[in-house]
Amino acid sequence: MRAILQSLWVRKLIGKPAFLTIADCESEARRIQFQAAAFSSKASRIQSDLDALARLTASAMALFSSGDNRACTRTALTLDFGSFGLPIFGFINTLCMTQITVDLRYFAYYSKSTIKNDMANNLPTEKKVLAVAMLAEGSSIRSIERITGVHRDTIMRLGIRVGEACVKIHDEKMRGLTCKQIEVDEIWGFVGAKRKNAPRVGAYGDVWTFVGLDADTKVIPSFVVGKRDTYHARAFMDDLAGRMANRIQVSTDALAAYPDAFERSFGAGSDYGQIVKTYSVTNLNQAASGRYSPADVVQVERTVISGMPDVSRICTSHVESQNLTLRMHCRRLTRLTNAFSKKFENFQAAVALNFAYYNFCKTHSSLRMTPAMAAGVEKSIWTVGELVERCGA
Repeated sequence: MRAILQSLWVRKLIGKPAFLTIADCESEARRIQFQAAAFSSKASRIQSDLDALARLTASAMALFSSGDNRACTRTALTLDFGSFGLPIFGFINTLCMTQITVDLRYFAYYSKSTIKNDMANNLPTEKKVLAVAMLAEGSSIRSIERITGVHRDTIMRLGIRVGEACVKIHDEKMRGLTCKQIEVDEIWGFVGAKRKNAPRVGAYGDVWTFVGLDADTKVIPSFVVGKRDTYHARAFMDDLAGRMANRIQVSTDALAAYPDAFERSFGAGSDYGQIVKTYSVTNLNQAASGRYSPADVVQVERTVISGMPDVSRICTSHVESQNLTLRMHCRRLTRLTNAFSKKFENFQAAVALNFAYYNFCKTHSSLRMTPAMAAGVEKSIWTVGELVERCGA
């Protein structure tokens, strides 16, 4: 009877029988874990087609296939009598006490106290380091799966977890910087679909990453992921201004949202200039070998917007070069591929991982040290293993 239920309901629950779960990654049945006060909308959608009896049976199968052989600590059994929660049953085994609760809207959840960082406990540290290093060097998730033998879902969760931790590390480390010249630019990408198709498929659409780079130390003190609009331009300038310890000169392109955002964040008397590059017209009907070649710059115009910036140093060439580096190191930003992000959160995590890797781990060829060392933020180069350790993965 149990085998029949596993083949029917566990397959309904996670897409495959419990005995087919992969040994080197998180048990597939763990995907339905919910916290008592927070339900997963994704799991809710997956289980929306189950009736009451199916929810009860799948709850039992979730427990049977949940991998109780892994280390966990004994906890007291608690019941949740919420407005919609309906306690059904509980199971006690030799390792821990587990509660199963079926909710009329959200299906089920079970709470279990496990060891810290349960996501990839079964994954060796050297494989974690290798996977993160390959993600930061531009490898796709499926290529990492083929090389390391680690399931792509585990690689995805590991990358998201490390990326979210990199955001916190970047926010803590990049404070009180003594930069002199900051170049600002935006790099285009998309999530789910491009702008013209996004409304039809319900995707996020075009996404822009605002990047600030110090022309001298090559460090990236600030970045913001969002739309190319006034709101995100102001959010970026506010974040950039909060990380500086002295007066700086800022150079940008001619995006209309920049002047107001700069004045709000740095003040009317700060040094700010814009550079506008005029390119030659490209014939889109020509052969592909010429169509994808960069257009020639025919004119460069530098304009002082506020303050007294050094006109000769109004430039965005360094940050544009860094945009190329980002596209080479972040697979989600590689053009003309199917490696684009399907979720906005995944895109943010991937970008944060690459900026942390660039600032703290990657030796800059012209500096012969990492940008963080050149900016005085760190005294030594971080290894990828150290980055993974600091991220708690």
